[in-house]
Amino acid sequence: MSLTRKNHLDTLAISLLLACCMLWGFQQVLVKTTVTEVAPVFQAFVRFALATMAVAAWCLWRGVPLGSAGEPVGAVRGGLLAGALFAAEFACIYIGLQYTTASRLTVFLYCAPFWMAILLPRFIPGEDLRGWQWVGLAGAFVGVGLAMGDGLLGPANAALPRAWVGDLLGLLGGLLWALTTVVIRSTPLGHVAPAKQLFYQVAVSTAVLPLLSLALGERWDFHFSAFATMSLLVQALLGAFASYLAWMWMLAHYPATKISVFVFLTPVFALMFGAWWLGEPVTPGLLAALTLVAAGIVLVNRRPAAA
Repeated sequence: MSLTRKNHLDTLAISLLLACCMLWGFQQVLVKTTVTEVAPVFQAFVRFALATMAVAAWCLWRGVPLGSAGEPVGAVRGGLLAGALFAAEFACIYIGLQYTTASRLTVFLYCAPFWMAILLPRFIPGEDLRGWQWVGLAGAFVGVGLAMGDGLLGPANAALPRAWVGDLLGLLGGLLWALTTVVIRSTPLGHVAPAKQLFYQVAVSTAVLPLLSLALGERWDFHFSAFATMSLLVQALLGAFASYLAWMWMLAHYPATKISVFVFLTPVFALMFGAWWLGEPVTPGLLAALTLVAAGIVLVNRRPAAA
């Protein structure tokens, strides 16, 4: 059965993209709310343990082998490295949410496209930035500076004096996200099925995160409240399973550049949900930073016209 690709985004694609971005923005708020009951890295471990079972079941149903037989040489090494980076990214996210607001951390996390723009040309020919893409990159880093200054000097500093720790962890999480993408794009892992790539990431996270949780001395308690249970199920089955598979399906059927532009909506949704649910402050500095980062994502994903 041949793969049908479209050169434009139809109603289905736009609906799925909006749903994914809304979910990704909401889940940061959900994680922060759940941290008061379930320790952060332990929470991430439970999330990815559930997601691993869901992805494994999906692979078996779709006939995607979970073993290494038939994979290109080096795919397993790439999968283990990508999984370790993925686990570290989410450790930064979950720990960072203890220090800063969900909206601020999401702005820093979604600087990942700019890290990718800097790193990918070092490994993959033809990924160099041109023209307006450099303008977008510069604008985004100005936005990051504004957001950091807002955290150190603005109203957020009064309520969360160590917000800068969470901000830096969010920025580091974005870098780790970009490095995961570089590994997938530049190693034989990029030639295996997308569902198998996801399986490597969630499975390695399930193995690594409990060790980190124990090293941090976190308390393990499997007696979850109804809210915590709902939160973990949403994070695992919708956030780490369904939305990622939907994203991969869209990348296979629609232009990647048009899809990627929608990523800038995730920090917007995080800002909205954080203000509504958690009462997080929406400051002029944070709004300016969000605008610059969002505009930068659009410009970085803009491709120059063919000569």
